[in-house]
Amino acid sequence: MIEIALTIALGCVALALVLNLWSLLKGPTAPDRILALDTMVINAIALIVLFGIHADTSVFFEAALLMAMVGFVSTVAYTKFLLRGDIVE
Repeated sequence: MIEIALTIALGCVALALVLNLWSLLKGPTAPDRILALDTMVINAIALIVLFGIHADTSVFFEAALLMAMVGFVSTVAYTKFLLRGDIVE
């Protein structure tokens, strides 16, 4: 039963990732694209976690944690660059 749920969840998250890619490419403004990129990172983290559950190993959870930290820092950097034009003050 868990295999069916994991397959459905992987399909839904993959579909959300494709729709976020569409939003990233089509976004009318830069803040919309930054938001789409941040949402793509969250969906990628969800894919990693679901694959970790499927593979029954904890290595993927550590990778998801690292990706979450890198995604947060990159979102902050993109936003700061958009607002000020410079990342390092």
